[in-house]
Amino acid sequence: MSKFPPKPGPISAKPLGILLNDVFAEAYAKQGFAARELVTRWAQIAGPEIAAHAEPLKMQWPRPVEGQPQEPATLVLRVEGPMALEIQHSADVILERVNRFFGWSAVGKLAFRQAPLSRPRRPVRPGPPDPKSVAKVAESLGDIEDEQLKTALARLGAAIKRN
Repeated sequence: MSKFPPKPGPISAKPLGILLNDVFAEAYAKQGFAARELVTRWAQIAGPEIAAHAEPLKMQWPRPVEGQPQEPATLVLRVEGPMALEIQHSADVILERVNRFFGWSAVGKLAFRQAPLSRPRRPVRPGPPDPKSVAKVAESLGDIEDEQLKTALARLGAAIKRN
């Protein structure tokens, strides 16, 4: 008998998306989405212009009638206030892109809910400092032989003073 326990096998790390797949699938299914890709890949499906102002909220499927073919769903989009009219005019384009993604006529019409989008806005980065403030900071730096270093320090100093 050996004094030491057997060596453990290799550890296989799984991506978090795979581990939580069932949890996400259930949440998306409650909103009528058969696949979460419509939500996660919305910018690729609808295009960046539309995705910047609208996002899928849910899909409403009509109750099936026995003996009748399944009716297409209604895709409910959350749209930012002033862009709602513009997005509504693009409804045919959106329907075509969504149905092309699914590969069949899954969505027959769109419904709109005006509300702020759920994703956080990206912070706006400030532009470079104005040349006058950079020159003023450069004067106060004193003797620095390397001109590129002096310019970079002056820009940094002006940006810090601006904020």
